[in-house]
Amino acid sequence: MQIPFTEVPVLDVSALFDETGPGYHDAVHALGDAARHVGFMQIVGHGVDPALFDALLEHTKAFFALPDDQKRRVYIGNSTNHRGYVPPGEEVFAEGSYDTKEAFDLSIDLPADDPRYLAGNPLLGPNQWPDLPGFREAVTAWYDAVFALSRVLLRAFAVALGEPADRFDRHVTTPPSQLRLIHYPYDPDAEDRPGIGAHTDYECFTLLRPTAPGLEVLNSAGRWIDVPLIEDAFVVNIGDLLEIWSNGEFVATTHRVRKVSEERYSFPLFVNVDYDTVVEPLPRFVGDGRPARPRVIAGEHLFAQTAQSFHYLKDRLARGEVSLPDDARPLASFGRKPVSANSTR
Repeated sequence: MQIPFTEVPVLDVSALFDETGPGYHDAVHALGDAARHVGFMQIVGHGVDPALFDALLEHTKAFFALPDDQKRRVYIGNSTNHRGYVPPGEEVFAEGSYDTKEAFDLSIDLPADDPRYLAGNPLLGPNQWPDLPGFREAVTAWYDAVFALSRVLLRAFAVALGEPADRFDRHVTTPPSQLRLIHYPYDPDAEDRPGIGAHTDYECFTLLRPTAPGLEVLNSAGRWIDVPLIEDAFVVNIGDLLEIWSNGEFVATTHRVRKVSEERYSFPLFVNVDYDTVVEPLPRFVGDGRPARPRVIAGEHLFAQTAQSFHYLKDRLARGEVSLPDDARPLASFGRKPVSANSTR
């Protein structure tokens, strides 16, 4: 029986940048071991320039310091492809918790005449950008750098699953990999309640840079484990799609944010594959006593989960302006359940 993890491993991934180097396979093994037994890890040696993060944080703070009416000029509900400002309370996860955060969501920035956007794709197209000097440039530079890192990790995850390094590359041309700029305001009267409700991530994996602690992950015993803040490290966690592709070999681990009494900024890049990608278990992980999990379409799964957790999209669903895929899964279809609703460890 697997022993429940009690901490999140810290991995140096510098060897992953040379696939022919002497340390590559050891680094891949460590990555795969964390993906199988924890579903979370923190990585150092990633090579992303700290100056890019400093610029991102500076411009993010400037945006969230704007008056509410200015932020709402780029309200996410004004878009047709899920881009823009997310006010507090807009997003509610399966457990129904009121999230204290506000956010700004963006993704790969396609032109307004992209045929997929014109055809009504709910996740592809142009970003909404606030009229704030330097914001777009700083955010785009960060997006590009972290997206490049994600490609290195995706190849390593493929090797860790026993596949060729390029197994998933064919599915990464214009993926709706979403970057979120998240702000948890300072609240001197804050109680120990969720800042983001318990959930798994809907994509392949997530690369996260936070500025303060507060993230917790759920182990196999149903207990919450703190993820400590490590300067200049990324938190990496497996999402629903890699759990499906590996038929459960990799684990999409439930997580949440708590203890948000101090001001906190958080920058997750949700690493996805192309919208129309069919995600189903790899043959090597299917056999007697291990039936294949149901397949999903990557973009449809992401949109279905998003549409069930954002108020503006639930309103559009109710009005018949958008619809869920026929095989849409309910929220919280992946992950584990805590021992009790009030458990904090």
